[in-house]
Amino acid sequence: MIPDARIQRRSCRIILALLLPFLAWTGVASALADDREQRDLVDQSRMTLSNFLADANMTWFRDHIQEAKGLFIVPQYMKGALIYGAAGGSGVFVAKDEKTGEWSEPAFFTMGAASFGFQFGAQMSEVVLLVLTQRGVDSLLLGNFKLGADGSVAVGPVGAGVSGATTPNLSADLLSFVRAKGLFAGVSLEGAALISRDEWSRAYYGKPVSPTDIVIRREVKNPHSETLRQEILKATGRP
Repeated sequence: MIPDARIQRRSCRIILALLLPFLAWTGVASALADDREQRDLVDQSRMTLSNFLADANMTWFRDHIQEAKGLFIVPQYMKGALIYGAAGGSGVFVAKDEKTGEWSEPAFFTMGAASFGFQFGAQMSEVVLLVLTQRGVDSLLLGNFKLGADGSVAVGPVGAGVSGATTPNLSADLLSFVRAKGLFAGVSLEGAALISRDEWSRAYYGKPVSPTDIVIRREVKNPHSETLRQEILKATGRP
């Protein structure tokens, strides 16, 4: 049974509270008066997408990225654990205009999760989520989204021998793709909270804006994001 909205919001707040010290340590919880961190994140997101497109294990990803309604990119998703596990990182969300095929400016988010029980290890990953459904887009635009509760997520097919004909769970709202190195064998994104970073969007665009203002209404532009959007167009085809 899907929990009601109040329980979901409370759960996201608890996860964020647990992650704040961890995010501060990794340098993604601070916000400066200028937009240097935001520009760096956009640049890193472009590099992450380029890494995925060049990876021999991402054949299915390359063949099907054009089917996505949106992309959620986290260049550095850090998972560290000793007694309890915490994972987090900052990311950007962009969506495609279904009429024109043009991609939006990036909205800024934090993705984080917490788990309990004895664990040991550390892992840095690059994460890209393909948003396949309108439900997935709409849920992200609310700015407080929990994978598995507000939208279903499945692991995307990865491997050099995976052909474009391979069919994953296409009923899922999002497909997750992860490039990782470290002591953990894998990264589970189920239960991770995706929370909008409105203060980062404000710093990048120079005024207060919501994810909907950026992605749907397209009320703001920053020429700096052009290289990211060109990388997406190169992968998905021009409108």
